[in-house]
Amino acid sequence: MSNTREDAKKRAIFLKQLREQHKETVTDAQILLKTQKATRREICKPMRDEPKTVPEIAAATGIPANEVLWHITAMKKYGLVVETGMCGEYYLYQRIKDGK
Repeated sequence: MSNTREDAKKRAIFLKQLREQHKETVTDAQILLKTQKATRREICKPMRDEPKTVPEIAAATGIPANEVLWHITAMKKYGLVVETGMCGEYYLYQRIKDGK
């Protein structure tokens, strides 16, 4: 049992040292994640009540369409949005009610 505690303590110390050595990288990653989450929240707002196309979402949010498409594709992959049909040549995307 003490061996497990010692291993856990060594691992914790090692991880702390790694975080210190790579402080800038960790900070940059945290900033990127916060920005990404904020962008996805903005993208989800227009889709709350009814499905929207990528150009409609881009127009409503002011986010470039290529960036909206990138986020929509990622959110679809992780089950946060679904395709609900077509509007002309564009897919309609709807936010899943359980998604955030």
